[in-house]
Amino acid sequence: MLRERKEEIEDIFKRIAFIILFTNFKIDMNILLNIIWIVFGGFMIAIEYAISSLLMMITIVGIPFGLQTLKLAAVALWPFGTKIVDGNWPSGCLAGVMNLIWWFIGGIPIALTHLLWGIIFSITIVGLPFGMQHFKLMRLALFPFGNSVDMA
Repeated sequence: MLRERKEEIEDIFKRIAFIILFTNFKIDMNILLNIIWIVFGGFMIAIEYAISSLLMMITIVGIPFGLQTLKLAAVALWPFGTKIVDGNWPSGCLAGVMNLIWWFIGGIPIALTHLLWGIIFSITIVGLPFGMQHFKLMRLALFPFGNSVDMA
C-alpha cells in the first residue's frame, strides 16, 4: 500500500516536472525564434515601421495612422508570442472608415509584401514559423484599426 502511494506520488511529480519543462521550453523557444527573427530582418522591418510612423505623425490627421504603424512595429520587432486580439475599438463604424483610408495610404502594399514573404518562407519546413509571422503581420497590416496586440 505504501509502495503504491509512493509510485503515485512519483508519477505526479514526473507529470508536474514535464509540464514545467514543456512550459519553459515554449517560452525559451519564443525567445530564440524572436532573436533569429530580429537578426534576419525583423529589426529592419521594425525600424521602417517606426520611421514611417514618425513621418505620419507630422500632421495631426496622420497621428491615428502613425499609432497603428507603431503597433505594426511592435509586432515586427517581437512577433513570436504576440497575439492579435479583435474588437478593442470603441466605434465599429469609425474603425471601418479608418481601415478603408488606411488601405489607400499604404495598407495594401504592406499586406502584399508580407503575403509574398510569408509564401517564400513557407516553402520550407524550417521557414514555416517565420512565414506564419508574416501572415500575422499581413492580417494586422490590412485591419490595424479595431485590432490590438497582446504581448503575452
